[in-house]
Amino acid sequence: MKLIKYLFVALVLGTFSSCSDYLDKQPDDMLTLEMVFNDKTRTEDWLAGCYSSIPDPLWSGAYGLGQNGLGPLGDDVAPSTGWEKFGWNIVAKQTGNWSPNSGDGHGYWSLLPKRIRTALIFIENVKPNAAQLVTEADVENMKNEARFLIAYYKTLLVEIYGPVPFNPDKLLSGESSNEELMAGQTPYDDIVNWIDKELLDLSKKLPASYSDKKKFGRATSIMCLAVRARLLLFAASPLVNGNPDYKGHVNNKGVELFNTTYDPQKWVRAANACKELIDAAHAAGHGLYYEYNADGSIDPFQSYQNMFFKKTTEGNKEILFARPDCDYTALNKHATPRGCAGNGGYGITQSLVDAFFMENGLPPIVGYNADGSPIINEASGYKEKGFSTAPEIRNTKWIESQGDGKVTLAGTYNMYTHREPRFYISVLYNRAWYRSENRTTRFMIKEWDGGPTHDAPQNGYLLRKTVHPDHDSRNKVFPYYPGILYRLGEAYLNYAEALNEANPGNPDILKYLNLIRERAGIPQYGSGAGMIPVPANQADMREAIHRERRVEMNCENIIRYFDIRRWKQGEKFLNGPFYGMNFMGEKVSDDDKDPKAFFTRKVYQNRVFEKKHYWFPVPQSEMDKNPNLVQNPFWK
Repeated sequence: MKLIKYLFVALVLGTFSSCSDYLDKQPDDMLTLEMVFNDKTRTEDWLAGCYSSIPDPLWSGAYGLGQNGLGPLGDDVAPSTGWEKFGWNIVAKQTGNWSPNSGDGHGYWSLLPKRIRTALIFIENVKPNAAQLVTEADVENMKNEARFLIAYYKTLLVEIYGPVPFNPDKLLSGESSNEELMAGQTPYDDIVNWIDKELLDLSKKLPASYSDKKKFGRATSIMCLAVRARLLLFAASPLVNGNPDYKGHVNNKGVELFNTTYDPQKWVRAANACKELIDAAHAAGHGLYYEYNADGSIDPFQSYQNMFFKKTTEGNKEILFARPDCDYTALNKHATPRGCAGNGGYGITQSLVDAFFMENGLPPIVGYNADGSPIINEASGYKEKGFSTAPEIRNTKWIESQGDGKVTLAGTYNMYTHREPRFYISVLYNRAWYRSENRTTRFMIKEWDGGPTHDAPQNGYLLRKTVHPDHDSRNKVFPYYPGILYRLGEAYLNYAEALNEANPGNPDILKYLNLIRERAGIPQYGSGAGMIPVPANQADMREAIHRERRVEMNCENIIRYFDIRRWKQGEKFLNGPFYGMNFMGEKVSDDDKDPKAFFTRKVYQNRVFEKKHYWFPVPQSEMDKNPNLVQNPFWK
């Protein structure tokens, strides 16, 4: 058993990037647990290894936008379809071309249980070390950090796979029973209930923040409440709250894995959890991020843009949970036009462009006809055709469109004029000003930034949101910023949604929805001057909240993809033709009858979403190892 322990420690440490040096020299390749936990630095390295699977929400993690990230499975971001041949398997998933044999692309089924095991080993072995100034209080806090990571990793698993094998706090060994080692799946609600209880308990034990700036990203009570609130919102939603599609889906013991009876109390529990998070966050000094104009008014352009790039030390108290080290360089490069030394193909969808409100706070598009053409909301003032004759000037310090309050240039396609501030922060469209190159973007065929190469926007747009405005791919300048996993703006919208289901008409629904709109610089809902009518009933309010979430949280890791799944609307939003501008266009024209006109709606991809796609399949390799596993619903 001692040799097994030696080998296990070496194996575990070898999986941590922060601990890889252990295997590069003697005698550390034969470290024992006692040697690790008698040394402060090695103990801290072990804990750092436990943190290492927190996903990168910007690029390389499963919750990011890169080739193995799940973000592109929503209907907001659109990586170049031509990148599939370079290993972008996520494009195949968009079109339904995957199966249990496709492999565990993000590695969560096999990786996260390993991280959970290392955290359990840490809890069992960490101890005070008076000689190296490791106190009882330090040990207790580190144990609670490890407990948080266990609960968080289990959350990641159930968000993607639903029911999974579940041993909540038992460290399995070679002496464990075969039943324990080869466990089948545990019912979804049982896992959620355990995580809920664990995170609530930890929220009373972990600090709300750390005075030591080096501990940014370490587990806090606020992080516990944030993870818990989002999970309970998911658990209250139609996908897993009374979904009849899963009736009869049982584990190896014949136990139903989903509760198919609707429970309205799940919305109450979610609403209460969201409010607990908001109250605790406010008490800890968190708030929406604002920047102001010279006249004291909120600058919605700067506020929304810089909320993603300002650190907590720079006054950004909106961040609730972030990963400090993320691959922001790759994200910036892939969304930079190819004529500006970027990869030039990471775009956003036409449906997202259509979703942003107008300057007057009304939605421009309220649906689509059978031929894909938009149903225009005439009250919004939206115009799809034509080009502007003068620049738009607004009260802002935003400088990305030549500064001096200029938002759009003369000659801008009317689709992009008089839109709300979040649109301009999020969308890089053809003929928009590109500050680092002192020119407009040129996305038409054979232009600097256009096709026919795969390194060009396949649908006429590039992602602008979460791309640092001061980055410069040509000169390899990439300013640092953390990857935000949870922020207060989402918590407000989560609360509004849950409360509308649990207690429609509660004034808090409008309060928190309007706080988001106020920061966004668009009219709020109400009866006062300059306001727009309050949604008339629960269903209308639900639609308004869904619209606001689509815009406010657009292109932020996996949020839109998870929203579509939990609302059980995958077939509506993720199945069928996806539109953009004309990739083959070579004229600054909006003539629908001219195949060379760029500014016309064209299908660039046909996506496929079926019932089975609501959950990732259990990898076939894992099914082969463990005969007690059952495949997720509708996968074969």
